[in-house]
Amino acid sequence: MDYNEENEVSEMMIGVVDIGGTSIKYGVLNEKGELLFHASVPTEAEKGGAAVIRKVCGLGDELKERFPIEGMAISSAGQIDNHKGEVVFATDNIPGYTGMDITGTVRRHTGLPVAVENDVNCMALGEHWKGAARGLRDFVCLTIGTGIGGALFLDGKLYTGARFSAGEIGHLCLYPGGKPCTCGNRGCYEQYASSTALSRLAAETFGPDTGLREFFGQVRSGDGQATALFNRWVDDLTTGLQSLVHIFNPEAIIIGGGISEQGDLLTGAIRESLDGKIMPNHRRSLEVRAAEQGNKANLLGAAAHFWAGRESGGES
Repeated sequence: MDYNEENEVSEMMIGVVDIGGTSIKYGVLNEKGELLFHASVPTEAEKGGAAVIRKVCGLGDELKERFPIEGMAISSAGQIDNHKGEVVFATDNIPGYTGMDITGTVRRHTGLPVAVENDVNCMALGEHWKGAARGLRDFVCLTIGTGIGGALFLDGKLYTGARFSAGEIGHLCLYPGGKPCTCGNRGCYEQYASSTALSRLAAETFGPDTGLREFFGQVRSGDGQATALFNRWVDDLTTGLQSLVHIFNPEAIIIGGGISEQGDLLTGAIRESLDGKIMPNHRRSLEVRAAEQGNKANLLGAAAHFWAGRESGGES
């Protein structure tokens, strides 16, 4: 057993797991939000939902053997019924994932209480607990990556909608009849404002070997063509944000995903573009912030969801 009880204050620890399309991150977190251990393994999503959850069960066994954990908190891709811990809907990125009973399967295998929430919702919860959204009651989270994920935090609480599917920001219709999307519609926001969309623009303009790191280097150096392309992408991004700001009147927009590492270059450009598109009262108090917790945010948020369920007597 790796855990040294003599050197630790007695407090609850739980296993935390973040199921993504490429990797599964996992670890042990205490009530202070301190990550005592963390690692990752390949998801092997192509093997299907059942195989992925079997892998999660195995990780639960590993964590139980090494640490005195008292529960499992899981962040997962897909639309999640956060009461039952079931996958309401998932794309074929993980085949056969829709309908998976994550909570029941992991609980029966490990014998531990289990709580499950959507990954972007977990990011919002994690950033609210320990990150860029501390102290905020109304904010929108946007993860910009392969697609665009969203989460809504309204009046001090995570808002998940009537069927646990709120926050599908990436599928706002930006250009009716536009580019086809994996959801089956055309012209979706993420086809124009995701990191993938920006990578595609950069490759088309500067050649197929141009990655985003190199592209942003060109923007920072003042390259006119790169700057124009970046501003075009930001314009699409803020056109989508314009509607969200007018509907929800948030205190802040929290930008996550790998692209958030660009910091002030990104958030400053978003704020400047957005200011020209929103009404004065919405503009007055709005902040645009980069997420602070990176990959740790989902693990923190999964734990926050688990403990909130315990406090309300709703643990699985």
